[in-house]
Amino acid sequence: MAVGQVTQRVEVTGEAPAIELASSTITGAVSANTIRELPLNARDWTLLATLQPGVSSSAPIQMPTNTGATERIQRGLGTQLTISGSRPQANNYRIDGITANDYSNGSPGSVIGTSLGVDAIQEFSVLTSNYTAEYGRTSGGVINAVTRTGTNQFHGDAFEFLRNSALDAPNFFDNFANKPKPPFRRNDFGAAAGGPIIKDRTFFFGDYEGVRQNLGVSGVATVPSVDARNGILHNPNGTTTIVVVSPSVAPFNAGTSGNTGVYAFSAPQLASENFGTGRIDHKFSEKDSLDGSFQIDRSILHIPDKLDTINRTNTQGRDFVTLQESHVFTTQLINTVRVGYNRVVVSGGVVETALVPQAADPSLAAAPGQNAPDIKVSGITEFPGGVHAHSVTFNTWNDIQAYDDAFLTKGIHSLKFGFAVERIDYNAFSSGSQGGKFQFGSLVNFLTNQPKTFEIEGFTPSLRTPRGYRQSVFGAYIQDDIRLRPNLTFNLGLRYEPTSTISEVQGKLASFVNVYTDTAPRTGNPMFPNPTRRNFEPRLGFAWDPFKTGKTSVRGGFGIFDVLPLTYTVSLPQVSAFPFFNDGSSSSLPVGSFPSGAFSLVQADNQSRTSYIQQNPKRSYLMSWNLSVERELVHNLTGMVAYVGSHGVHQLFAEDDMNIVLPTQTSAGYLWPFPAGSGTRLNPNIGRIDTRQWSSSTTYSGLQTSLSERLSHGLQVKGSFTWSKAIDDGSAALVGDPFANSISSLYFFDPNVRRGLSDFNVDRALVVNATWLVPTGHLQGPASWVLGGWELGGIVTAQDGTPFPVLIGGDPLGLNNQDAFAYPDRLSGSACSKPVFPGNVNYVNLSCFAVPMATTAIAAQCTPFSAVPGSCSNLLGNVGRNSVIGPGLVDVDFSLIKNTYVRRISEAFNVQFRAEFFNVLNRTNFNSPIDNDVLFDDTGAPVGGAGVIDQTATTSRQIQLALKVIW
Repeated sequence: MAVGQVTQRVEVTGEAPAIELASSTITGAVSANTIRELPLNARDWTLLATLQPGVSSSAPIQMPTNTGATERIQRGLGTQLTISGSRPQANNYRIDGITANDYSNGSPGSVIGTSLGVDAIQEFSVLTSNYTAEYGRTSGGVINAVTRTGTNQFHGDAFEFLRNSALDAPNFFDNFANKPKPPFRRNDFGAAAGGPIIKDRTFFFGDYEGVRQNLGVSGVATVPSVDARNGILHNPNGTTTIVVVSPSVAPFNAGTSGNTGVYAFSAPQLASENFGTGRIDHKFSEKDSLDGSFQIDRSILHIPDKLDTINRTNTQGRDFVTLQESHVFTTQLINTVRVGYNRVVVSGGVVETALVPQAADPSLAAAPGQNAPDIKVSGITEFPGGVHAHSVTFNTWNDIQAYDDAFLTKGIHSLKFGFAVERIDYNAFSSGSQGGKFQFGSLVNFLTNQPKTFEIEGFTPSLRTPRGYRQSVFGAYIQDDIRLRPNLTFNLGLRYEPTSTISEVQGKLASFVNVYTDTAPRTGNPMFPNPTRRNFEPRLGFAWDPFKTGKTSVRGGFGIFDVLPLTYTVSLPQVSAFPFFNDGSSSSLPVGSFPSGAFSLVQADNQSRTSYIQQNPKRSYLMSWNLSVERELVHNLTGMVAYVGSHGVHQLFAEDDMNIVLPTQTSAGYLWPFPAGSGTRLNPNIGRIDTRQWSSSTTYSGLQTSLSERLSHGLQVKGSFTWSKAIDDGSAALVGDPFANSISSLYFFDPNVRRGLSDFNVDRALVVNATWLVPTGHLQGPASWVLGGWELGGIVTAQDGTPFPVLIGGDPLGLNNQDAFAYPDRLSGSACSKPVFPGNVNYVNLSCFAVPMATTAIAAQCTPFSAVPGSCSNLLGNVGRNSVIGPGLVDVDFSLIKNTYVRRISEAFNVQFRAEFFNVLNRTNFNSPIDNDVLFDDTGAPVGGAGVIDQTATTSRQIQLALKVIW
């Protein structure tokens, strides 16, 4: 018998070094095991980024998905992250090397507000500071996800995750309002599998995940009391005032006791989502390989509004395709070509149904053919209007991308160079709030039918047409990592990244050129000269191993990162800009004009809404730097300490209505004309003016630390701590109020009066995550089956709260615009160093604030608040923006996993039972009182419920059970 063929196979495996010795980039990676074993709430893979230092989630201050409005759709559906002090719109989300950002330049997400696909991710990393020149389209962080690939063995899993309110603790506000715990049922199910098509050459992977959710939404709203509805108002000194309630107002009233009260309700939120991904990898030869992937995501959400009066339907669809070819020319030269397509289609408010009869009653309408209008009263939860009175929104985003990257090694040089091309087609439509919006300065003004302003959008049907924005983005770079010494590497890079100017397919762009004197906007393409032609971005860095042991690294870097003027920067104001859209507004309404008398006045005034886009914008960029020390403390345990800083220049400033009366500077501060309300607006030829100006600056300083233990003896731990501060002149990039704690029309005329903590600032944040495979020794038989295979996991988060403003309602200054606000005064004294009551629902210490008072120098020019003699309503208070810090947060998520291996089927076959506990300690984490940040109405009287918290930042304890079959 002949001797069979003898073969040899050598496999060289290794893991990434514990210490980074070649790059100044601060980055963090999450292993595949961690991705799938940690208890991720809603299984949202983008939240993996928060495990890294310098990264925090803005979820507590994002516009919620459960209020029935389109605010969340306009601002992006995914969870917003701030990375090293950057705006969430500055990040770049990449899946298989292709940008996955949506039309808002935010993270990918569904109308439920999360990003599915955890089981489809093989690698995950976050670049938080000073990444190399190959990365563009971002001045924030880079979030990289790589989809799983098949292998020569067929592997996969099938799973179902279940939640039921029967297992959960009630929310604090359910108990607070003596309401039963609302129902909650969530089924998250699916399967993933991968394997060979042709052994050693062609492999496949596929994943499907579905969600069916019925969530009882607990609503807590501030409404007029029963006494108030009957015209009996309770004064702070214990007396009462009787007013005659207008018959036109009476049908809109609802309430409890006092002047205001809490209206609590529970309403169902129904959601469905189907997500799928697939991937094919093919190896033509040792030098050529080709891989492609796709993702499909469809979701639908039925949600009530803030007062449970109407139900709305939002939908989302996302298609994502990538294709990559890699070729090895020589052992020193490799080239990779990638192309991708990213499509997002979202609709909001297309289907509406009435939950109360008044929501569909045309007799309550402000405009012909409509239903009840939107009503905003200082100190009262906003009533968002009746059926079909809201804006209907459509967004269609098509993004085609192509990249070529080459890698060349020659001597001490490791070169990367390449280029990128991206074509953006963005179609947007908004019908406007055709039912109209009323604002009242106080509860008294509402009851007695004295509206302050009225605005109606899109009242000319022929002008309600979509916009088609078009833009191209280009990039070219070269990066050289020079290893001057065995222990010293320099990183030198240069990127050039211009864009084309934004155009509209029918030329429907409009902007004032001189906002002070123009009587009509300039129309057509382009909107403004191109500020990106000089977008050269140097990137410099070093990595030094001072002891030449490979266990210590000293790294530092500096780079310039351009903030590109992409379509999202101007899309929203242009959808509603005259003369291609017709809005009307009035800020001088007579008594009794609510609800039906204001429409004809607006038509007669012809105060249309348009925009002012800065006509000669300067280059907008961020300078970023870092210095870090990283050390392997013991085997498998590493620590890092880093200082990270940045300064943003000519950052985008967005304001929803800049057409205000301008003040004068006095010794007491900014003072508006006397008597209040008598001044002339910036441009009296027009109504509301949305503006986008590149006039803000930002600063960030942060201490970022981490401690990591690699998988050892079944234990893997990583902890990060960040101590930082982000300051800016306004955090808006997409809209004037990107977050729930934002002021939508900050004063454009003085950046100093806008300057304060960024809306998303979190001073201190600690995040620790761990997984532990409990050791069992050498158990055999039944004991091994019962006691073996246990695994624990957890994420601990502890952080400070975000800032929020405190305000005076109505228009006491006399701005005479559609988005007025004013600041009170902050009183001095040790008792007011922190003007809050931590842990108390009545969070704001109202005794630390007062309306502005007249000084001797300006007394003759002051209009007093009617309820406060000696005050000065037309004087801007000293409290400033974001001067109060909200409650902190402590959250512990915990998982208990039992792995049961069935060796008779295969070595890898595992029946895994999981129990996951979110907020396992059931700690009540209050959100800031952003719904009750108005402390005084425009009479100077305290607002009922001012500074009261009415929502939590996290859920109560919720339990999720799951079964996974893994093979």
